[in-house]
Amino acid sequence: MSKSKTNKTSIAKRFRGFLPVVVDIETAGLNPATDAILEIAAVILDLDENKKIHPVETHFAHVVPFEGANLDKEALEFNGIDPYQPLRFAVEEPQALDIICKPIHQAMQKTGCYKAVLVGHNPTFDITFLQAAIKRTNYQNNPFHAFTTLDTATLAALAYEHTVLAVAVKKAGIEFEVQQAHSALYDATKTAELFCKIINRWQELARQ
Repeated sequence: MSKSKTNKTSIAKRFRGFLPVVVDIETAGLNPATDAILEIAAVILDLDENKKIHPVETHFAHVVPFEGANLDKEALEFNGIDPYQPLRFAVEEPQALDIICKPIHQAMQKTGCYKAVLVGHNPTFDITFLQAAIKRTNYQNNPFHAFTTLDTATLAALAYEHTVLAVAVKKAGIEFEVQQAHSALYDATKTAELFCKIINRWQELARQ
């Protein structure tokens, strides 16, 4: 029997061998084939001794637009990112993918999970951009399941009767600064808090 099957931790058992990782990606448009990724953040989750889920690691990269990438003016005005601002200290897509994916592989090995599952707020957007970058760079170290995702917009609709991140987070009793929104790091952090709050509350209800 393989090591990954014998040394599974609670997080692997809780999510059927998947490691939940909250991902948020800021882009220069809506088309994953043509529009640049500008920021990517990932929050790795785990269970504590009381089997409550919580963030354990956060990784983030500013990303250099790939050669020939489209930069939609409206998208840049919306997220407030200047792709060529030198103090961003942005990295090329392959390095950005390494920054995100290598720690996920390490966490998977530690926990006995065989795949990461992308957790996001409307995660179809994030996973399609992520997959486009992986294909564009021929990246060989993708830890994520090809199509399975966990959607906090859906969970928030169930738990708090709202699907907008800023509103759902506030309904959950979590602080949210609107002026910091549309940063991949900030949105991933708040999405992770929201996901953990809903999952932990469900666990409490299930025990009653």
